[in-house]
Amino acid sequence: MSAARVAVVFGGSGQIGVPLLRRLAADGWQVVAVSRSPRPAVAGIDWALGSLERIPDLPRHADAIFSCGPSDAFARWLARGDASTPRVVMFGSTSAEVKRDSSDDAERAVAARLREAERLLFDAASRMDIAATVLRPTLVHGAGRDLNVTRIAQLARRLRGFALPSDAIGLRQPVHVEDLAAAALACIAAPATAGKVYAVPGGETLPYREMVARILSALRPSPRLAVLPPGLFRALLSAARIAGVARDFNDAALARMREDLVFDAAPAMRDFGYAPRGFAPTEAELTPPA
Repeated sequence: MSAARVAVVFGGSGQIGVPLLRRLAADGWQVVAVSRSPRPAVAGIDWALGSLERIPDLPRHADAIFSCGPSDAFARWLARGDASTPRVVMFGSTSAEVKRDSSDDAERAVAARLREAERLLFDAASRMDIAATVLRPTLVHGAGRDLNVTRIAQLARRLRGFALPSDAIGLRQPVHVEDLAAAALACIAAPATAGKVYAVPGGETLPYREMVARILSALRPSPRLAVLPPGLFRALLSAARIAGVARDFNDAALARMREDLVFDAAPAMRDFGYAPRGFAPTEAELTPPA
């Protein structure tokens, strides 16, 4: 009987890492997951305590390495040449393009850091003869741990309602964590994905306002959605910022509500059979874990 394939997963306790670990273990992989803090024992998963800055003892060779955490730190670790593997899949973000020309300096810096991580990854992979793939998700949801979909639900619960400007009609493609985990595993079996970057959006494209409406309808009781004239919404937003309710909601984020942030899933569908679901959040998926 052949030995089990070995996978190393960075960010294994994160919102994408958790479903990826389940899928790897179910598929018969021997999995080593890296975590900064102790984790409960899970069948088929060996936890290694440490981080990319202080790397724990890892297998001398892995059949695949997955990065579900910060891409810049992972790319720097890989570039140090400590890894022995033929295959790497790293999660980045569509923010690499979306925020490239943002009016906000911090957002432009994030986009530049994401693109630099991808460049460093592919340079290192080429030097080390590793087949590397980057997956760029859109709005991640499904684990109650994201900073977009779940945050909308949290704010709506807190305020017992939610407001949007009437021009918040930019298109969105929320993507479920389980579909991202499936995508990462599918890449390993698809040689055509080597050396490529893929957008991995959700399976449905819908206006921002409709996305929010579906989030609210999943909650019990369902908060009311108020659609306001843009000028009135901006005035209320300014007051909310002063009150500390929406300090991290900047003008660039407000402007993006009007923009279509749509990405082509066709290359991912063609090369590794990507088949994401539509957007139908449940209340459990919109509730942060205890």
